[in-house]
Amino acid sequence: MVKGPGLYTEIGKKARDLLYKDYQTDHKFTLTTFSPTGVTITSSGTKKGEFLAADINTQLKNKNITTDIKVDTSSNLFTTITVDEAAPGLKTIFSFKVPDQRSGKVEVQYLHEYAAIFHSTPKLETSSNAMLELACQKVDLIASLTLNNKEVSHSFSSNENTITVGAQHSLDPLTTLKARVNNAGKASALVQHEWRPKSFFTVSGEVDTKAIEKTAKVGLALALKS
Repeated sequence: MVKGPGLYTEIGKKARDLLYKDYQTDHKFTLTTFSPTGVTITSSGTKKGEFLAADINTQLKNKNITTDIKVDTSSNLFTTITVDEAAPGLKTIFSFKVPDQRSGKVEVQYLHEYAAIFHSTPKLETSSNAMLELACQKVDLIASLTLNNKEVSHSFSSNENTITVGAQHSLDPLTTLKARVNNAGKASALVQHEWRPKSFFTVSGEVDTKAIEKTAKVGLALALKS
């Protein structure tokens, strides 16, 4: 079980996953393999039009220390080191990117039965957010409406607000249907099927209901774990 009230960054995560997770209009392939020594290697490639982006992520776990190293096609090297439970309830995360020498970052998370503390360097950012989250769940159906700085966007140039609502339905234990729509008329839907344990095939689409014949987009994603 998660200790305490949880971190502020986790507030609304279920709603954000419902509205944004797995939606895409590109073609993506992901392959994850595990070795007996505890090394996990994940290779992924995404085709966006004529452009192909790829990366390889290697994860090594040794007791309470997890090291993630990712290299992408732009020759960027991302490294994250997570030390979990160095002390009861304490997690420390070190991350940096090469060749960006200013990308070094340290995060400290502390979860207590009655409190949660999050601190990040080189700078600590705080913000004030208004949030309204409405959710209902009944057996295999989940519906959610979240109003915060991510799900409601405001354009100063046009002075317009955009509100997104979404729903999720389990067609069967292995197949999930999701859909979302915003007040501007942009609608998206996806079907995700777990055809083998932890391996998913996802078909998603997006369309502007005001110009269906010009805006329809379809994305495919295949994630394999072996």
